[in-house]
Amino acid sequence: MSSRISAAMWNQLFLVSARAGMSLQSQIRQMLVSAILDERLMRGAAVPSSRELAEGLGVARNTVVLAYQQLVDEGYLIARERRGYFVNGDILAPRVGTQSAESREAANAGARGVAANAGDTPAGAAAGTIAPLDPLTPDWEGRYVVRPSGQRNIVKPIDWQQYQYPFIYGQFDPTMFPTADWRECCQKALTIMEIRDWAPDMIARDDETLIQQIRTRVLPRRGVWADADEIVLTNGAQQALYLLADLLVGARTTVGIEDPGYPDARNIFAIRTPKLIGLPVDEFGVPVDDNLSQCDYVYVTPSHQCPTTTTMPLAHREALLRRAETEDFVLIEDDYESENSYSDIPIPALKSLDRSDRVIYIGSLSKSFAPGLRLGYIVAPAALVAELRALRRLMIRHPSAFIQRSFSMFLALGHHDALLRRLADTYAKRAEVLTAALSAHMPEATFVRVKGGASCWVRGPEGLNANLLALRAKARGILIEPGDVFFMGDAPPRNMFRLGFSSIRSEHIEAGVIALAQVMRETMAESV
Repeated sequence: MSSRISAAMWNQLFLVSARAGMSLQSQIRQMLVSAILDERLMRGAAVPSSRELAEGLGVARNTVVLAYQQLVDEGYLIARERRGYFVNGDILAPRVGTQSAESREAANAGARGVAANAGDTPAGAAAGTIAPLDPLTPDWEGRYVVRPSGQRNIVKPIDWQQYQYPFIYGQFDPTMFPTADWRECCQKALTIMEIRDWAPDMIARDDETLIQQIRTRVLPRRGVWADADEIVLTNGAQQALYLLADLLVGARTTVGIEDPGYPDARNIFAIRTPKLIGLPVDEFGVPVDDNLSQCDYVYVTPSHQCPTTTTMPLAHREALLRRAETEDFVLIEDDYESENSYSDIPIPALKSLDRSDRVIYIGSLSKSFAPGLRLGYIVAPAALVAELRALRRLMIRHPSAFIQRSFSMFLALGHHDALLRRLADTYAKRAEVLTAALSAHMPEATFVRVKGGASCWVRGPEGLNANLLALRAKARGILIEPGDVFFMGDAPPRNMFRLGFSSIRSEHIEAGVIALAQVMRETMAESV
């Protein structure tokens, strides 16, 4: 370890610290913090003068001076009058793994000596030799209670933004993100008074201001009215499903699942019970028939059925509720994408028609806004919400209080409503372009008319393998989602796929469909 770093090394460290959107001062701070904490600089070592470092990095000297001063304030550097800046040795508290190479070798030698003295040489080893230690590691394969990695899941490339035609659902569109509005709300949440309010551990509570916004601004749009003690916040709708499964589903519980349906919901319930019943959906959603009488719970997506996008009619919803009362089962309503309806007369949520607490309602605040925020909620009877809070406390205590407070302001200032209007308008235009392109360039395929949301369910010609199509399309810069993962059973249909349009610009849609149609025809020709 050297007490000094060469000018070339400083430049290399600076390049590593460079990040888009980060100021030069912040980059210099990050570079120095990394050099200190990674122990590239010895304790007490001098860092270059502000003039020397500024000249070496090609930045203004004042930028370096400000970075140095902040590092002094935070205890990373010590300023010594007329001598310069030095690494504060106290910042590096004793840490495991920081011993010298000599001490590590001594420790290893001691371990080998102990092993030899204990007679650990295996039978058959050469006399006088010491065999390396071979500890017995746990048999992890035999210890797993469940194997989530073996379940069928939707798979999306991490680098999806690098593809020319990303027809994938539920991803972030940077062109639609209200950067200035969200930054304003985050800044307001970072005032001294606001920090004092949200920074303490909330334990099992939620931000009261956000709960109030959900009660008065979000739920009434869906015709749902709830008291504060009937709402609990979650890390997205995904965690809402997991909490409900943990609390309500056991090995003898029967859960009805839409088929095709949301794979993650199916997989979450499958971890808890083997008694899953596939409920084949039609143009009205889940049929109200005798299959329902076997169920304790029925999971439905009535606003935009996943993945077909079918909207359950009002009369069908009322019939489903009556059947739930007659057969004594509970409905779990995942109201995803309800805010992105293109109709001026949206159908009320299933929960809004519920008069006997037969519906547990799941919503998301962040899915259409920014999926990475992970903010959802459950509306249910107060007694059930109390148990959900107690269970959530054992898992994560509560979602980020800072995100809760920022989102509360985002709602209160009207930014969320304005964003939803923009999204609905944009998605409606993209849906129109997409369906027109499918009709013109892929006539051999059929699709469900898009009435809302951000995806289109497509049925390819008989004999098409959508997985093979997706693989070949990916090689040409086109991403689609094969449909077999949405079906239960070992022999799902192979000719269906989903085209999302939340993250692809309107001007790229038709060209993407033309390219996909060509790949599909080539794939079909080879299968004949």
